[in-house]
This record gives sequence, C-alpha cells and structure tokens, in this order.
Amino acid sequence: MDEINALKEEICRVGRLLYDRGYVVSNDGNISVRSSEGRVWITPSGVSKGRMTPDMMVCTDLDGHVLSGDRYPSSENKMHLMVYRKRPDVRAVVHAHPPYSTACAICRRPLKERYLAEMVLGLGEVPVTEFAMLSTDQVPRSVEPFVADHSAVLLANHGALAWGPDLWAAFDRLEVVEQTARIYQLVDQIGGGVELTQKQAEDLRARTGFYQKLAGPRS
Repeated sequence: MDEINALKEEICRVGRLLYDRGYVVSNDGNISVRSSEGRVWITPSGVSKGRMTPDMMVCTDLDGHVLSGDRYPSSENKMHLMVYRKRPDVRAVVHAHPPYSTACAICRRPLKERYLAEMVLGLGEVPVTEFAMLSTDQVPRSVEPFVADHSAVLLANHGALAWGPDLWAAFDRLEVVEQTARIYQLVDQIGGGVELTQKQAEDLRARTGFYQKLAGPRS
C-alpha cells in the first residue's frame, strides 16, 4: 500500500509541475504509471492537473477495466494502455500540450534535425502522428507505429506524448521535447542551423553508458 500511496502522490507532483510550467491549462493532459503488480494508475477525466489530489486517481487493468477509484479515467486512457501493452519496459506515460511542441504538431513539423547533442543522446527523433479524433481508438492507432523505436511523439493538432521507465523519466522526456521544439523554432527564425554529422551523432550515442554511470551513485 505504501508503494501505491507514493505513486499517487508522485502523479500529483508531476501534474502540478506540468501546470506550473504552462505545459497544460484547464483540464488538459493526462498522466499514468504502471505499478509493480501490473495495474495502471491514471489521472481522472475533467480535473486540472494542477489541482489533483491522490484520492482522485483511478486504477485500471491493461484492458481499461476500472478496478478502483470513484471517477472516470482520462478519456485518453486507451493511448496510455496501448503503450504499456507494446512496451513492457515502460512504467509511465505523460501527455500534455506544451506550446512550442504543440505548435510543431499543428505544423506537422517533426523534431528530427541533429541540432542538439542532448537530443541525440537522450531522446532521438520525435515524429508527428497522423491526426486522430480525440478520445477514440484512432488515437492509440496513430501512436502505435512509433512506440517501439521512439520515446516521444507529437500528436497532430493535439500536443506531445512521452513515455519512460519511470514517471520522472517520462516527464523529463516531455520537457526535453518542449525545450527542443522551442530551440528549433528559434533556429528556423534565424534562418536554419547546422546539424551534427552522422559520425558525430554516432560518437555521442557511443558515450551513453558513460553518462548513465555519471547519473548514478558514485562507488
């Protein structure tokens, strides 16, 4: 039970961050986490992510059946569940409407140029999905082609979606998507940038283990 309580508190903290940083307004966005027992805890429908409380969270199985909670799960829960079914290693999914990312999604502009070392290392290309009618099966179908080989997508005319091995990793990836979109738009306004070469990108990826070691405890 302690794990579940901590998980619900963490979802609320991430929700407040999304709201405070302007990545969502009103009732935008949704957050979910897969618990160690394989159940999915997801934010409720129709509630501001900045004003959630732990008791509002809804628990479902991977087929979307509500197991606990007195609210309806997010209307985009099918999108989250599809990611979990396709990626057993994924433990969290975050969806929001950050302004720069969403602008790129509206313009159908993927984030694919090798401008930033941090993006090459930690995120990779961020593609744009086909447009899908909100809260329908079209949404998970539009995301599915990209789940295996990417960590985030831009949802056409909708927003951004990121996933990861834990909730903070998923949030960090969404934040990197937004920062990258912002920088790319500035680069486009200036007149275009200079990409890293394929060789430079490969050399950066070869150093992934080195940076992962630095992120852990020093032994």
